[in-house]
Amino acid sequence: MANFAQIPSWFSLRCSPPSLKTQQNPKQGHVENLHLVSLAKQGKIHEAREFLKEMDTAGLPLNPHTYKCLFETCGELNSLWDGRFFHDRLRRTVEKPSGNLENSVLKMYCRCGSLVDARRVFDEMLDKNLVSWIIIISAYAQEGLLDRALGLLSHMRPSGITPNSSIYITLLSSLRSPSLLEIGKQIHSYSIRNGIGNDVSVHAAIVNMYVKCGWLEGAGVIFDKMVEKNAVGWTGLMFGYVEAGRLEDALILFAKTMSEGVELDEYVFSIALKACANMEDLNLGRQIHGYIIKVGLESEVSVGTPLVDLYVKCASFESACRAFESICEPNDVSWSALITGYCQAGKFGEAIKAFGSLRSKCFHLNPFIYTSIFQACSATADFNMGAQAHADAIKRGLVSYLHGESAMITMYSKCGMLDYAYQAFESIDKPDTVAWTAIISGHAYHGNASEALRLFKRMQDQRVRPNAVTFVALLTACSHSGLVKEGKRFLESMGNDYGIVPTIDHYDCMIDIYSRAGLLQKALELVESMPCEPDAMSWKSLLGGCWIHRNYVLGTIAAEKLLQLDPYDIAAYILMFNLYASTGKWEEAAFVRKMMSQRNLKKELGCSWITVKGKVHRFIVGDKHHPQTKEIYSKLKQFSPITNNEIGLHTKEDESGNLPERKEQLLDHSERLAIAFGLISMPCNGPIVIFKNLRACKDCHDFAKQVSETTGRKIVVRDSCRFHHFESGKCSCNDYW
Repeated sequence: MANFAQIPSWFSLRCSPPSLKTQQNPKQGHVENLHLVSLAKQGKIHEAREFLKEMDTAGLPLNPHTYKCLFETCGELNSLWDGRFFHDRLRRTVEKPSGNLENSVLKMYCRCGSLVDARRVFDEMLDKNLVSWIIIISAYAQEGLLDRALGLLSHMRPSGITPNSSIYITLLSSLRSPSLLEIGKQIHSYSIRNGIGNDVSVHAAIVNMYVKCGWLEGAGVIFDKMVEKNAVGWTGLMFGYVEAGRLEDALILFAKTMSEGVELDEYVFSIALKACANMEDLNLGRQIHGYIIKVGLESEVSVGTPLVDLYVKCASFESACRAFESICEPNDVSWSALITGYCQAGKFGEAIKAFGSLRSKCFHLNPFIYTSIFQACSATADFNMGAQAHADAIKRGLVSYLHGESAMITMYSKCGMLDYAYQAFESIDKPDTVAWTAIISGHAYHGNASEALRLFKRMQDQRVRPNAVTFVALLTACSHSGLVKEGKRFLESMGNDYGIVPTIDHYDCMIDIYSRAGLLQKALELVESMPCEPDAMSWKSLLGGCWIHRNYVLGTIAAEKLLQLDPYDIAAYILMFNLYASTGKWEEAAFVRKMMSQRNLKKELGCSWITVKGKVHRFIVGDKHHPQTKEIYSKLKQFSPITNNEIGLHTKEDESGNLPERKEQLLDHSERLAIAFGLISMPCNGPIVIFKNLRACKDCHDFAKQVSETTGRKIVVRDSCRFHHFESGKCSCNDYW
């Protein structure tokens, strides 16, 4: 089809109403309809609406194909507002739209997540066909509204429509929980009564449903009744076992295929290797690898890739590299298995090294690999490598992948370069939900709540639908800035405005908001009344608030609940100790330390690092191994020791996990050493950016404020919770963190 994107909106549109004769011309508005279709296919919904207004003024009609394209685009863009606009016009201008056109409207509402509108359209349809029923039943099933889906299924035959196999497959595939087993049995029964139960595809869907619902015996019975048991059938059941976490059963089934002489293909081996990888069973994996070599499948990408994944998860990186090199034609997934595997194992440095090696050898790279590298650089706060990877991706033309761009936004944000993150975001032509969430999260992480909320407003204005992660970012921003009313409003709007059911993560954020703001009773009430069971983070957030606001009574309750859920959470003991010490309960504080000793729990050693001229310099508490140690400590002595006068020196542990006894020990904190090194090494016109693995203590926080005021330098510190921007004696967190 010709591209009409350059046609002006006024092209061939009359300013005066056409005559009746003109309106009856079936070719009237043909070119204009083509142009409108072109705009829709390009995703230019706003331009399409404006052009449509010009067509209405000129009295030019829309044909059914144009409407269909407009509704398809609204569904793809999740643009409910625009979809309703075009639907309203359809109802005003077309007296009896065809069934296919009404199906397009129905599908649009389902894809936009507005099942209320979809059901209204379905109920009003006079010409419902099989496709109509499939669309609405599938939508209900995918949203987990099984009662409504089954209710519609039971009304199909009385309405003169016979259900087909695709409806049953859709319903069965939506059942993934043991709590839905009885419903699955009902659907199985329906399929038998309707004569579809022996359909091969339905049979396979029933097997998978029973496995996912935890009824493995039932899955085995159905599998045994299958007429054909080739490698595909075996693979399906093995895959079901793996997905259900029954890894040993999957491997037993694999052994049975070998003993019964089943002709094995590469997919059977890939499932068996996945089971070994999840079990981290290196020995069995090597045995299967040996058999793969024997049958000559080692070079197949579908086998070689899970081999790489197996060895990576078993920390056998040399074997992973050899397996990768054996693949005849490694694909995108193969590369991702190697590099992403490193990232999943927390070996971000190795991931970056592997990327550098592969890049130097000019191997084939793709956007997925760059996404993993951006994630690795985010975790290590390696701005230099991240910037190089970004430049390399631009050079190779591999930054168009939207998820990669979102990972890049996160990388720059976590490296302390929020301005770079914002530039990366603004360079995206049409940011999706993930990209919007990434930039909102970045501002939340930096404590810029007002900017995070402003970006969310922009996101709403552009009709991009937020997801559950977006609201976690918004609630985090509110938590870091004490925006209690705004946080409560966001939590309520999730279900009311967007149909998103809040999870424990969202409730934990709200508990944290209340706790930080000192509304401890409200926090406790939310913990006890929320629809999901509180987890360790729920009580930890409340305990943290009790420590900040010196509430010993509620803090003791939170501590007991927290230790019941996770008796080995070191952070819980540190919070308990700080609470008891801050309220003068020294016997209780001593008991906490005794419990830690008995359980062999030690606080993580504090570590801070700074990058100067491309080289990372790391410091730990009391570090004196740096070549410039003398200059560092000399610089520190220029600043008077700062202590927490309100609580007292003995209320907190130092970075080594011990109770400090001398003010001079504060000079040893890793964060101060890194700041001092930055002062003597970094140009005066640039910020000093420090990264720290633990939460900044108040003394070091005050120290950074003093240094910024005394020296006029800007200091940025990323601790385990958030970013702190120190300038002219003030911090961006306003001492609220």
